[in-house]
Amino acid sequence: MIVKFFVAPDDTSASLTLQTGPGRAFESLSFGNFDPEEAVVEWECLLAGGSFEELVEAGEPRIVAGQDNDGCVVFAISPRLSTALAHATPSRLSDVAALWTQLRAEDGEVIDTEIAEAIVGDLAALVSSARRQNQSVYCWVA
Repeated sequence: MIVKFFVAPDDTSASLTLQTGPGRAFESLSFGNFDPEEAVVEWECLLAGGSFEELVEAGEPRIVAGQDNDGCVVFAISPRLSTALAHATPSRLSDVAALWTQLRAEDGEVIDTEIAEAIVGDLAALVSSARRQNQSVYCWVA
């Protein structure tokens, strides 16, 4: 699984990345081997509160292009998660990463704590960059 979080001005621009990924046209981060749709909901729960089920029922994460079944998909990072990431301290981000690795371990998925910290920390930095540009963060998954 290839996971790329990227900055785009709007849903239309983000949706154009569906077939090939964000490429060099967008500021982006690349990761792999975790379910980003599940992760962003878990991160939002850990950072901003609420339950996983409530967020999923509310339509998070919001798909902007593609289908959620074996093909590529592009989804938006929620404004609530973006705000929480942008305002979180480094120690808070580290705590969230550790809690996330525990959640994944409960489901039998092993994610190294250092890698989790890098993912959450780098995403927070990307969100902050996007906010300075008055843009949003999306995720492309293949």
